[in-house]
Amino acid sequence: MLAITENAAEAIQAIVASSPEAPQEAGLRIAARPGEEEKRLDLMIAAVPAEDDEVVEEHGAHVFLDAEAASYLDDKVLDARVEGQQVGFEVLEQN
Repeated sequence: MLAITENAAEAIQAIVASSPEAPQEAGLRIAARPGEEEKRLDLMIAAVPAEDDEVVEEHGAHVFLDAEAASYLDDKVLDARVEGQQVGFEVLEQN
C-alpha cells in the first residue's frame, strides 16, 4: 500500500484546505493517464473518492487512488517538497 510521509500529508492538507469548496473529508486524487507507455499520474483535489478508488489515510491526509495508480504505487512512498508557495510531489521506493 502507498505510504505517505509527514511532509506529503502536510502538503496535501494545505492544498485541500486552500480549496474553498472542498469539504473536510476531501483529499488528493491520483489517477494514471490511460494509454501512456511511461507511467504518468494526474493529481487533483476530490471531494470524495470515486466508486472504485482505493483510499489511503495517513497523518491526517486523504489520498484517493484509481485502480491503475493504486497498482503502480502499491510499494511506493509519496513525499513532498515545499518551496515557498510551490509543492512538488515525489514518488520513492519503499525500503
